[in-house]
Amino acid sequence: MPENQRIDFRDQISRNKTKSVFLMVIVFAVLVVLGYVISYVFEPGYFFIIMIFAVIFSISYLLISYYNCDKIALMSVGAQEIKREGKYKQYYDLAEGLTLASGLPMPKLYIMKSEQINAFASGRNPKKSVVCVTEGALEKLDKKELEGVLAHELGHVGNYDIRYMTLVAVMVGMISIISQIFLRSLWFKSGGNSRDNKGSAIFMLIGVILAVLAPIVVYLVQLAISRKREFSADATAVKFTRYPPGLIGALKKIKQGNQPDKKINRAVAPLFFANPFTELGSTHPSIDRRIEVLEKM
Repeated sequence: MPENQRIDFRDQISRNKTKSVFLMVIVFAVLVVLGYVISYVFEPGYFFIIMIFAVIFSISYLLISYYNCDKIALMSVGAQEIKREGKYKQYYDLAEGLTLASGLPMPKLYIMKSEQINAFASGRNPKKSVVCVTEGALEKLDKKELEGVLAHELGHVGNYDIRYMTLVAVMVGMISIISQIFLRSLWFKSGGNSRDNKGSAIFMLIGVILAVLAPIVVYLVQLAISRKREFSADATAVKFTRYPPGLIGALKKIKQGNQPDKKINRAVAPLFFANPFTELGSTHPSIDRRIEVLEKM
C-alpha cells in the first residue's frame, strides 16, 4: 500500500476480521496436528482420555469466563458504577449518544481509580456489556478524545471481541493442557505399542517438538489476534464518530504521559484501550502504528 494512500475504515474492519479468522484457523490446525501426532505415538484410547480431560477443563473455563467476564474484570480493578446524574454526566451522555448512533444497547458504565488514561469493555454480548474508564481519562481528555476512546470500546462490544478472544483463549489453553499431559506421560511410557518401532520413535520426536513449540506458537498467534482486534476497534470507532482526530488525540496523550499502573491485574491487561504495562506491549499494536493508520482514514 502506498505510504499516503487513504484507508477506508470499512476496508480496515473487514481486513482485520479476515486476518483474525485466518489466525484462529492456525490455532485450530496446530491443535489437530498435535492431536494426530499424539494419537500415533500412543494408543488412540489414551489420546481420547487426554482430549476428554482437556475438553472438560476448557469448557468449564469457557463457561465461567463467558458468563462472568464482566464481573471478574470490574472486581479486579475495583470499579464503581456511575449513573447519568452527578459529575460524570458528560461521560454518560457521550456513551448514550454513541449507542444511539451505532444502534448498540446502552452498556453499564463504570469508573476506576487510576491516573492513567485508559478504558476497557467487557461482557458476553452487547446486551450484557460494560464500559469502564479511568479517572485519568475523564480528567485529561477533552470531549472529542473521550468520545473516541468510548467509541473504540463500543467497537469491541459491537464486534463481539470478548466472546471471540475467550474462544481463542480456550483453544490455546487446550493446546497447553494437551502438551503438558503428553510431555509428562512420556515418563511412564515404556516398550512402545504394536506399531512399527522406528516410525513410532520418529513420531514421538515430532510429538515432543510440537508439544514444546505449540503452546509458544499459539500464544504468539493469540497476541497477533488481539492486535488485529485493536485495529478493528479503532476503525469501528471512526465508523461511529466519523472523527479520527479525537481518537488520535487520546493516543498521543497516552504516549506522552501514561505510566505503568501496578494496581491493574495483568490478567485483564489485554482488555484495556492502551496497554497498562509498558513492558508488555505485545498484546496491543504500538501507539505510533495505531496513530499512523488512523491518520490515513
